[in-house]
Amino acid sequence: MLNSTILIKVKQRLNKLASNDYDNIQDWQVIEAFNKGQVDWCRRNLHGLNIVKEGDEQSTRRIDDLQHLLTTVNLSVVDKGDYYESTDIPTNYLQWKRISSKGKNDCCEPRKMVVYLAEQANVDTLLRDKNKQPSFEWAETFATFQDNKVQIYTNNKFEVVEPTLTYYTQPVGIQIAGVQDPYTGIIPSVDVESAFKEDMIELLIDECAKIIAGDIESQLQMQRQQQVVENNN
Repeated sequence: MLNSTILIKVKQRLNKLASNDYDNIQDWQVIEAFNKGQVDWCRRNLHGLNIVKEGDEQSTRRIDDLQHLLTTVNLSVVDKGDYYESTDIPTNYLQWKRISSKGKNDCCEPRKMVVYLAEQANVDTLLRDKNKQPSFEWAETFATFQDNKVQIYTNNKFEVVEPTLTYYTQPVGIQIAGVQDPYTGIIPSVDVESAFKEDMIELLIDECAKIIAGDIESQLQMQRQQQVVENNN
């Protein structure tokens, strides 16, 4: 959907086009509200804080709506003794999905490991537990996440090779050529359109209109757009 169409649709959601009551709403305000609405919607629906209580991949609709935000990157890791630690994760990171890795030791070829995400508070307990500690024989281990780095534990029993991180990325914010971003002062030379599908953009337009309605203290319109957003989840 063209960004110019988004601008028209948002203003239509706020008032009748013929009335021109809200012509003082600047294009950059619509862009900011739309981009904020994308992040708000993603966080709410990844976690399942919506009317149908569905998180990511709990229905085909959630898979369809969020699949384009999933990406996989290779991780560079350093041996820290009990674990291998990655460099900083990418700046477009939004939410964890999974870690994949291979392990190898002196006697065997690299094998695919099952890597579980664990809490930092349980690391010492997991390393001592014979049933849960890293095991090359069973091809299982666990990982933690701290300070924007991933730690894959080995208990000094094997090496970590070819680790990858699969995660949800931040949605790309829209930009309109010639419209200055008041936060950065940058004036883009080309349009950047939303990566979401057309039906999702229609939903995000309502999300955007809800945010602006709240900003201008238009309670009736804010409630209406909130209802539309949730009913179409």
